[in-house]
Amino acid sequence: MNEPILTIVVPCYNEEEVLPYTFKELKGLMSELVQERLVSDRSRLLFVDDGSIDQTWTFIYKETIQNQYVRGLKLARNVGHQNALLAGLFKAQELSDCIISIDADLQDDCAVIKEFLKKYKEGYEIVYGVRVKRESDTFFKRTTAQSFYKLMKLMGVDLVYNHADFRLMSKRAVEKLEKFEEINLFLRGIVPLIGFNSTSVYYERKERKAGKTKYPLKKMLSFAFDGITSFSITPIRSVLFIGLVSFFGSLAFALYFLCLKFFGATELGWTSLITSIWLIGGLQLIAVGIIGEYIGKIYKEVKRRPKYIIDIDAYTVALPEHFKDSGGLEDETRFLERGEIFKSN
Repeated sequence: MNEPILTIVVPCYNEEEVLPYTFKELKGLMSELVQERLVSDRSRLLFVDDGSIDQTWTFIYKETIQNQYVRGLKLARNVGHQNALLAGLFKAQELSDCIISIDADLQDDCAVIKEFLKKYKEGYEIVYGVRVKRESDTFFKRTTAQSFYKLMKLMGVDLVYNHADFRLMSKRAVEKLEKFEEINLFLRGIVPLIGFNSTSVYYERKERKAGKTKYPLKKMLSFAFDGITSFSITPIRSVLFIGLVSFFGSLAFALYFLCLKFFGATELGWTSLITSIWLIGGLQLIAVGIIGEYIGKIYKEVKRRPKYIIDIDAYTVALPEHFKDSGGLEDETRFLERGEIFKSN
């Protein structure tokens, strides 16, 4: 078997603080992989700028010029981590035999990429990176994350426990992933649906070297809710269940209060009335909100808007020869800032 062409896709959003470290680690790793003949020398590192507002793209395109392994993809605006990752995967599969996705902070241990490639050569088309433990997380984050996986399993969603978006996929697997056309793509749930031969590689997650997490509590909750509503109708069914419980509960209380009235044990008042009104009203609002969430997803799907728009493509377009031989970066910077080299068609 010839050495496969590998592309490592790295979605980036405001990662200027950690990128120098990321470049150094991944370029060193790629050199090792090529020297050990685990991958072809045509392998690449594809950094996807998800509409960053700092100097992330500046760092990426300078590395694109200076290093043979580094390539860049600039999206026209911020579209979110999952869509930026999809942009990188779909672009990479054009010239790659296999693709690995990893976050820019490198908290996922890139050293196990060699194990990914060994599993790929054994015939596995999807290799999941799975965390061994979560001791580095806070108690709150660890508890909520584990609860999320258990809740998804309870709802019938097939997720790989303690797996995020650190994985290897073959070219064929990414081509099949591209056939999932829904707008609300939840990759951790979609990838197992492809069904190709898969396995897991276990690793310990590291501390972030610099910068801040791009998943604060608000985004984590939104991400979890999107995952639940994208893959399961259990919340809507639970509305029916709650409604039935409330209905029969109301009948039971009605009989109870009727008996009290016959025995003369009741007093005039409005507490029970107000309580029941607020209870039923709250349940109705929850039900409407859950149903509205699903209707909102239908609304997004029927519009068929693109998941992302590529502004500058510095992956499939070759660098001009006079830039490769240039001693400085002034001309390259000027052209790249204006998008005159790599503008996507």
